[in-house]
Amino acid sequence: MTDATNSTFAVRPLAGARAPSPTRAARRPASGRRYIGAVLPLGLLAVWSLATYYVLVPAVFLPSPIATVEAFVAMVTRQSLHVDFLRSINIVSQAFVYGSIAAVVLGVAAGLSSNVERFFGPTFDSIRHIPGVAWLPLIVLWLGLGAPAQILVIAKSVFFPVFLNTLQGIRNVEKSHIELAKVLTLTRSQLIRRVVIPSAVPSIMVSLRYAAGVAWALVVTAEGLSGQEGLGYLIFRAQNLLITDQLIVCMVIIGLVGFAIDRLMLWLQRFVLRWKQGFEG
Repeated sequence: MTDATNSTFAVRPLAGARAPSPTRAARRPASGRRYIGAVLPLGLLAVWSLATYYVLVPAVFLPSPIATVEAFVAMVTRQSLHVDFLRSINIVSQAFVYGSIAAVVLGVAAGLSSNVERFFGPTFDSIRHIPGVAWLPLIVLWLGLGAPAQILVIAKSVFFPVFLNTLQGIRNVEKSHIELAKVLTLTRSQLIRRVVIPSAVPSIMVSLRYAAGVAWALVVTAEGLSGQEGLGYLIFRAQNLLITDQLIVCMVIIGLVGFAIDRLMLWLQRFVLRWKQGFEG
């Protein structure tokens, strides 16, 4: 009886004490991890500021952060930075849409039919090893300088990763799922809609996220080599004229927009795959 009473008192909380909220405890590490990604950019900014403050690097090669901000303001107010920015966004958007739609359609067709894969396979495997930059001079001869040539070069680079991942995603459907569909006597169209395509969607979404980043990165090369406007053109012009502050402005814009595109594609991927649970680390 005494042991039971003591054990009862042992588990009883002290008067006035309140047990910690599990929700509040769970939030602490999450809030700390939320800002950990800002540590490295802030550290790089500090190193940049110190290097320019103590003139460890000549200003012509590395302008200070303040000079870069002033150059950004000048490009916005006295130049047409917004026009070049919107032009680059337009080029990348068109190239990504055209390349990804063609890749998904042909990838699904090749995944569902080995004959289609044999028909396109040798040609596609040869073309995809030729870099987009190598195609650019020939495409410029065909289409001239301007948007069509740039869109085609970027769309080509978007096409192949999405095509290959779509094809592989369909071919990697679990055999047990196919056998279960046969047991349930699903028709071929039902098998494709309810089993094959949903199983391939994760692979397709990952490839689209990757291809969006590739498309945005390639706009610099495409516009720099075959254009008279756009962020890529501004970068090559700043390099030729040794206007380093404008060069860094364009690089920062490209990096920030690329990060925004990746976050947007990641959100879209999670939204489409909200039914699929995975390891979050």
